[in-house]
Order: sequence, then C-alpha cells, then structure tokens
Amino acid sequence: MRRRTLLSASVAAAACGAPWTAFAQADYPSRPVKLIVPFPAGGTSDIMGRAIAEELGKQFKQPFVVDNKAGAGGAIGTDQVVKSAPDGYTLLLSGIGSNAVIHGFSAPKPNYDSMRDFVHISQLAAGPNVLVVSPAFPAKTFKEFIAYVKANPGKVDYGQVTASSGHLTTEYLKQVAGLNMVGIAYKGGAPALTDVLAGQIPLMFTNQDAVLPHVKAGKLRALAVTSAQRNPLFPDVPTIAESGYPGFTAVSWTGLSAPKGTPKDIVDKLEAAMVKAFNEPAARQKLESNGFVVVASKSADYTRFVQDEINRWAKVIQTAGIKPE
Repeated sequence: MRRRTLLSASVAAAACGAPWTAFAQADYPSRPVKLIVPFPAGGTSDIMGRAIAEELGKQFKQPFVVDNKAGAGGAIGTDQVVKSAPDGYTLLLSGIGSNAVIHGFSAPKPNYDSMRDFVHISQLAAGPNVLVVSPAFPAKTFKEFIAYVKANPGKVDYGQVTASSGHLTTEYLKQVAGLNMVGIAYKGGAPALTDVLAGQIPLMFTNQDAVLPHVKAGKLRALAVTSAQRNPLFPDVPTIAESGYPGFTAVSWTGLSAPKGTPKDIVDKLEAAMVKAFNEPAARQKLESNGFVVVASKSADYTRFVQDEINRWAKVIQTAGIKPE
C-alpha cells in the first residue's frame, strides 16, 4: 500500500512538475556550480570571477568553479552561458565587454541579447579606467594632454583593445573633447600596456588595478581617472569630470548573471549571497585595495544599470561609426 501511494505521488509530481522543481530549488546548490569568465585567466575579469567563486563557495558550502572561455571579446563564453540550462548551475561573469555592448563590435553579430537572454543577479564592483602615458610623453597633466592632442591632430597614437572598457572610454573622450587620435589595435590589455611601458605607443585607457604598480614605480604617469570621484589609490589624479568635462564617467564593471529562465528562488538565493558576502569587511577590502568600488547590488538595480550602460555605449558606438571587425 505504501509503495502504491508513493508511486501515485510520483506520477502526480511528474505530471505537474512543480513539486520536484521546488525540491530542487530548495536544495540549491546540491552540486558544484560553474562560473564562466569569458576572458583569459590572469586579467581583471578573471580576478573578479575568482573573488565571486570563492565567496559564494563559502556561502553555499559547494564549489563554484571558474571556467575561462575567452574569445571574440567575451562573446564565446557568453554565448555558452546563453545555451546552457537555466538551472543555476552555469553562471556568467557579466560586464561591459562580455554582454552589454559586445554586439557593437562583433562579426558576425552574436545571437544573444543582454536584456532578453539574461537575468542580472548582482553587480559586484566598478572601477575607473585610468589614462596613463609613458614618462616620455610631453604632457604632464590632463589639461596639457588635451592641449597637446588638439595641437597635433591625427598624430597621437593610443593602445586600443576592441570592445574593452578602455576602448569605449577613449571613443567617449574623443567625442566630448573633440580629439583626433589614432587607435593601435591589440588583442589584449596586457600586450598594449607592455608597449606603453616600453614607449612603443604613448598612452592608453585601462583598468586601475592593471596600472597601479607601474604608476607607483614611476614607470607610467597617470593623468586622469574616469570615475565620478577621485579614486583613493590615485588621490592626486583628477577625474575627467573635474577637469573641464562635467558628468564624464566611464567605469569598468562586473557582476553575476544567469540564463533567462533561471528560477526566481535561485536568483534570490544568489542575490542574497552576493550582497551578504561582499558587504563583509574582508571581502570588500580585497577589492578596494585594488581601487575597485564594491557595489554588491540587488538584481533589480543591476538590471537597470546594465540597460543604462547599453544605452550609453550604443550611442558612443553609433557616433564613432565603429563597425564590426
């Protein structure tokens, strides 16, 4: 009789599906979770992904495993997440390059859409880009930089990593300041920065954590940061907004996203875990010591932020006339 009752209950559950889904969600995560970072190991995105994986692993007592799937400016790894099951066991380190504006640069255009195909769970952090120049560059300040570029139209080169935050920031500045500079394309931020350090190219915008040790060592000169306020790790470096271009901000940001259709209970669990983990002093300090501003937002806030970023950078891309490569 008991066996027959259990069998009947199983059939009923299979027919409606909901009870088993509820059990699965209540138990989430019951096995390791994959976090796809759509950029190579060793860079800023990888560092942020590993920070998330470490903290969520502590929260849930299950491994969160980083899987680097680089290529096509973040499109390859992002596309893999879109095609995965929306069950909370494959997540994406989302950001400005991976899924918000990549469609403006990629050819063929990816089959995914940032707002249509993802649930944005929590923005982890944002960090300014920093305009750095080699010590031999004539300009010693940001205002001198603007004057020098305007006096030498088309003669100043800069390192450009297509679809990166630094690339978009440079285009944005060119538009608002009326600058004519020439982008030298690189496949990654590391080789571009190496050439700035070697004096092969004079300047670039890039993430603050990548240039901090070189600025401290006097190997690079930081002329401006792109955050709304000065960065504590670059206290003597002015913002672009305070240097004659009010309202100018351009930050590199990262967060956690999942495929559309991921159950709300799982999204809520992940959101709560992100907020809790990155409001802990130790976790925040790790990121803040490298110049990041920790956000640890809720899903609704991150979703609005991503949409605003798409709108902003789509306009920059259109104005610049940037075409897919």
